[in-house]
Amino acid sequence: MISRRELIFQIVLHVLVLLFFSFDRMEESINFTKAIFPLLYSVATLGISYYLMPKFLYQKKYWKFFIGSALIVILVIIIEEVLLEPLMFAGTKRGDDFPGLYVALLSTLPIMFILSGSKFGWDALQKQEQINQLQSTIQESELQFLRNQINPHFLFNNLNNLYSYALQDSPKTPEIILEMSGVLRYMLYESKEQFVPLKKELEQLGNFIRLYKLQIEERGKVEFNVEKVDGEYRIAPLILIVFIENAFKHSQSGQSSDIEIDVSIKVVDGILEFNCRNNFEPTESLDTIAKGIGLANVKKRLELLYPKKHELIIKDENKSYNVYLKLEL
Repeated sequence: MISRRELIFQIVLHVLVLLFFSFDRMEESINFTKAIFPLLYSVATLGISYYLMPKFLYQKKYWKFFIGSALIVILVIIIEEVLLEPLMFAGTKRGDDFPGLYVALLSTLPIMFILSGSKFGWDALQKQEQINQLQSTIQESELQFLRNQINPHFLFNNLNNLYSYALQDSPKTPEIILEMSGVLRYMLYESKEQFVPLKKELEQLGNFIRLYKLQIEERGKVEFNVEKVDGEYRIAPLILIVFIENAFKHSQSGQSSDIEIDVSIKVVDGILEFNCRNNFEPTESLDTIAKGIGLANVKKRLELLYPKKHELIIKDENKSYNVYLKLEL
């Protein structure tokens, strides 16, 4: 079904073409006799644009489209030469003689090409718009899926730690539950937007790090430094948290003491630089940790949300795991 926008576009285009080809430059006015023929071509073109194109051309039945268009053009020439011209120009050479197929096509095809070509161009633009909307919907669905993976990932990791503290009747258990509930609240309810205020995200990173520091206890040192952030910047939620969680898991996997984790963040002229370094003792499970769901997830999200606007460098050397992320906010 033709849309209102397309209807208006086609009406305006047909009127302009009709006026252009029926304008008599010698008399500097519209020649209504000359307007009959463009009007005939315009009506004939509707059959090509709204019947042959969708039924044959867009279905890749090219020969049927070509034959159908040729028949319409031939029919137009017959109506023009056999009916209209003898009636309108009776007793003149134009009314009595057929100028030849070549001359007839020269007068017919330009207008029909313009009108049918405009329809083809309109359909192509609408199709591209549909493709863009579909791609946007798919991307949003994929981002939502990736973001939803983070919640159970975080929850499962911390429930295991909480269980071990509960078994030991640790006095830190209530504090861990409180910190964990705050982080989960942010993940579930406050980070649903595609982008959130950077200051809010950094605040939650601090809460997240405090939660994990409770689990390290006196077994190491954790540094979290954020330079003052000026400006109302926004960032995709739960991007940085994955790297920090990975650092804690990495350090604790094969190490019971001397844990070192250093996280620093700064923003200069809308460019965020994130550095996260942790030491570790090599174990068989470290490769799995370094390449787990969390990192694969965040890499994919960065590709979708910050195409050509991020730089991620991960180095694993000398018992040190380093992550550098640069983002254009």
